[in-house]
Amino acid sequence: MSTNQTLWWVTLGVGLVVAVVVWGLLEVLRRSVLEVERAVDDVWTMGKRLAQNTATTHTLLTTKERGGELLEELEQHRAAAGGGGP
Repeated sequence: MSTNQTLWWVTLGVGLVVAVVVWGLLEVLRRSVLEVERAVDDVWTMGKRLAQNTATTHTLLTTKERGGELLEELEQHRAAAGGGGP
C-alpha cells in the first residue's frame, strides 16, 4: 500500500470515530430534550388541574355575603313570627 492509501484509510477511520462520537452526543441531547419535555408536560398538566380547581374561588366571597343576607332575612322572619329565638 502506498502512503496516500494509508493516509486515506486513516482519514476514513478518524472520520468514522468522529461520526460515532457526534452520534453519541446527539443521542444524549435527544434523551435530555425528551426528559425535559416530559417534565414540562407534567407541569403543564398540574397547572391546568390547579386552574380547574381554583376557577370558582372568586365566588366564595359572594357566597359568604349571600349567606349573611340569608341569615339576616331568616332572623327577620323569626322576629315577625314572634319566635324570638335563643
